[in-house]
Amino acid sequence: MDIGAREVSILLGVVVERRQSSHPWANQIWVPVSVFSNADPIDSWRVMLDTPEISRYHAATMNLTLHRKETEAYVENLSLPEPELYVILQETEDLNSEFPYQVLTITVSPFEAQDYQDAGDEIIEKVPMPEEVAAFVETFVDCHHVEQKFIKRKRDKVKLEDQKFGKHPIFVNPTRH
Repeated sequence: MDIGAREVSILLGVVVERRQSSHPWANQIWVPVSVFSNADPIDSWRVMLDTPEISRYHAATMNLTLHRKETEAYVENLSLPEPELYVILQETEDLNSEFPYQVLTITVSPFEAQDYQDAGDEIIEKVPMPEEVAAFVETFVDCHHVEQKFIKRKRDKVKLEDQKFGKHPIFVNPTRH
């Protein structure tokens, strides 16, 4: 893998947990709880743990893709005491499926996760970033991040309108009278 490339990806397994709900309108709650590296590709969800209260599934093996233009967001995430990954679940279109959600994406970017949050249709959960993934992201950031200097814009000077076409100006320039 060329860490110096514009875009790099690693495969991660996504673990989703189904819990029993005490809420009167929902029998179950589906929540992404973790990711793991060295995951095998899968065709459908695989049971990892099954108890009457909780079931955990290897729901998907997805690419975590890093883009060199998004390193500012990665730096923001890596500056947290415990860096996070964001797993986004989307409702499946198959109403007969045993699993009502599918893994849409995994991201390191809190900005991208916020964009999904603003749309409001998906489940977005923070999960701990494994150490080997954090090291991978740090190496990518070290290779590509360029600190942008903040430049404060200056206001434009207000141009007072001259009288045109027989209309009175909106602003009157006191120096002209």
